[in-house]
Amino acid sequence: MEQEIKFEPTSKQYEALQYLQDDETAELLFGGSAGCSKSFLGCAWLLMNCFKYPGSRWLMGRAKLSDLKASTLATFFDVAAMWKVTQLYNYKPQDKLIVFNNGSQIYLRDLFLYPADPDFTSLGSTEFTGAFMDEAGDITEKAKNIVNSRLRYKLKEFNLIPKTLITCNPSKNWLYTTYYKPFKDGTLPKRQKAIFALPIDNPHLPDSYIENLRNLDELSRERLLNGNWEYDDSPNKLIEYDAICDLWKDNTGNQEKEAMFMTVDVAGDGKDKAVIMVWRDFFVEKIVSFDKITTPMLEEEMAKYCAQYGISRRNVVADKDGVGLGVVQHFRCRGFINNARAIQPLEFSYDDEQKANYANLKTQCHFMLAEKINNREIKIKEDRYKSVLTEELEQVKEKDWDKDMVKKLVPKNEIRENIGRSPDYSDSMMMRMYFELVGADRSDFFAKLKKARKERRDSKISNNNRQTSY
Repeated sequence: MEQEIKFEPTSKQYEALQYLQDDETAELLFGGSAGCSKSFLGCAWLLMNCFKYPGSRWLMGRAKLSDLKASTLATFFDVAAMWKVTQLYNYKPQDKLIVFNNGSQIYLRDLFLYPADPDFTSLGSTEFTGAFMDEAGDITEKAKNIVNSRLRYKLKEFNLIPKTLITCNPSKNWLYTTYYKPFKDGTLPKRQKAIFALPIDNPHLPDSYIENLRNLDELSRERLLNGNWEYDDSPNKLIEYDAICDLWKDNTGNQEKEAMFMTVDVAGDGKDKAVIMVWRDFFVEKIVSFDKITTPMLEEEMAKYCAQYGISRRNVVADKDGVGLGVVQHFRCRGFINNARAIQPLEFSYDDEQKANYANLKTQCHFMLAEKINNREIKIKEDRYKSVLTEELEQVKEKDWDKDMVKKLVPKNEIRENIGRSPDYSDSMMMRMYFELVGADRSDFFAKLKKARKERRDSKISNNNRQTSY
């Protein structure tokens, strides 16, 4: 016998429940600002399903189990108390399980991507009827996909299709690229649906709560009050969103003859894109990308653009890691090694004991690129790749930003998880900073380096002589 429940959903929650009960929607994103009853919806949906389908099995997940218990589970208990059904289930904290009197179960699971468990073996072989993932901005797309692969428990018996409810605040990661952007562009697949809610959609919120949201800083206010998905308030991001947008503003460029450069991100083992960027000083004249291209064909393209724009090969740099080594050797251009030691800038007196405070050369160049972009010193001529470049540049973030240590970047594998691809365009862009470190003419760089070292040695000798005379 089904439990009678009186649920008066908001208009957005009602819309969501229609998708959660149809025969087409497999994934529903319920995202938006704070206070739009996202967690309430998820907990209510689980409760209703557990009563409607006796013996069913559901997952309630969040990145960290501690957060799930402190927040999402607390909301679940509130909903159950409101509906006066607390006597119809038993919570077993040791087993991370909620067991209903009719045999239905809700499993509480930690969905954080731990390096020691990249395949989420911690989930075991448990099968579920459906899943609710709360605050999915902290969860990877891989976690969502693995959970989806486990949704098959008694589906035929209940005549159901697998369904996953995902709730979140605006996040510039895989949620943005998988749901928000396709929804905005009208290309979201039929099996996926998205609903975006605001505080004003929840009539139960007190006015004081909304007033508190209005008093937040601009970025937080845009995300949590206005539900703006274009803003990222991560404290460790290196490049301002507005500065990224300005890359394509006033982008006529300097038509006077400036030093020309080429940066090339070589496709690694054919898995990623090969990206060529042609620069007139700090103005990107041309961007070309190739999904699949052989080394000889890529070299032909590089030679073509060198001839077209009058670029000297000493002003060409290509990713030297992996298959890029062959390009560098055959094309006789500069080679960029991502994990090479950071380079001491030429404007500083060279000191063998003083190293630039970066984990490697790639990190150093990304920090330099961020400064250039934030200062509006870089412009891009064509906007064909505006969307992908914006996504990638927003992923340039500092790892362990709150610790006093060598500067590091969020690793590439995490960026892949966030946007579903390799950041090939921003990597090509980053390599332009290499020439700011070593100079367009390598002989000039080494001459200055030799001079700085000699001046340092002479200074030490002079100081030692003065001390000896005393």
